[in-house]
Amino acid sequence: MVTHRPPASSDPVFTFATDGIESALAKAQEVAAEKRIGLMGANTDQQFLAAGLVDEIRIHLVNLMLGGERRLFDQLPQRIELEKTGLSETDDVTHLEYRVVR
Repeated sequence: MVTHRPPASSDPVFTFATDGIESALAKAQEVAAEKRIGLMGANTDQQFLAAGLVDEIRIHLVNLMLGGERRLFDQLPQRIELEKTGLSETDDVTHLEYRVVR
C-alpha cells in the first residue's frame, strides 16, 4: 500500500545531491532564486557550518527532549560566534534566530 504519492503534476519536492555540499548549495540557490534556503539534520548542518556556508541559524525549541540521535552542535570544527537577531514564542515552541558572525 502506498501511503504518500505527490500529485503527478507537481515538481519534485526534494532533489538529492551526492557530489558535495557546495554543489548542493549551488543547486538549492538556483531553485530558490531569491528565497531562503533551509537545512535540516545535524550532520548536514554541521558540514555547512564547518565550510562557512551558513548565514543564519533558526532554532525551534519545543517542550519535548528526544535522545539518542546526533546532537546539532556536538561536532563543530571551531568556535562559531552568533549574534541574536530574533526571539519569539508560543505555548509550545520558542523560536531563536541568530546571525553567524564570521
